[in-house]
Amino acid sequence: MRISVHLSALRKTKWYEYLVRFVFGGTITVLAGLIAKKYGPVLGGLFLAFPAIFPASATLVEKHEREKKQKAGIAKTIRGRQAAALNAYGAALGAVGLLFFGLIVWRFIQEHNALLVLLAATAIWALLLWRARKSPLCP
Repeated sequence: MRISVHLSALRKTKWYEYLVRFVFGGTITVLAGLIAKKYGPVLGGLFLAFPAIFPASATLVEKHEREKKQKAGIAKTIRGRQAAALNAYGAALGAVGLLFFGLIVWRFIQEHNALLVLLAATAIWALLLWRARKSPLCP
């Protein structure tokens, strides 16, 4: 599967779908802040790293694919589940990349230039995701 961007899809998304994503993401962020206030920034940061938008977007991806198939007169809906699964795979790859990013910043930010550490961590994150995309485990 080739990764591509279709800006026309933005027009197909309904306003309430954006609202669902916004509310879900905001709720997770507020909960992470409350956890950080009560238990400290380390635990709060772990919850903030939760991909807040993923659950909402996975269900919307599946719904859009199902609607596309129904318009075309195709009864099977496996494509929607596959699209949501691919979305989940991408979120998992992003989370692993974020873990490495965080570890690099945590380890080197104190003794090195902060900007260089952030740039290096970003480059390593991007490289890991690029390599993972080429792995045999990638759908």
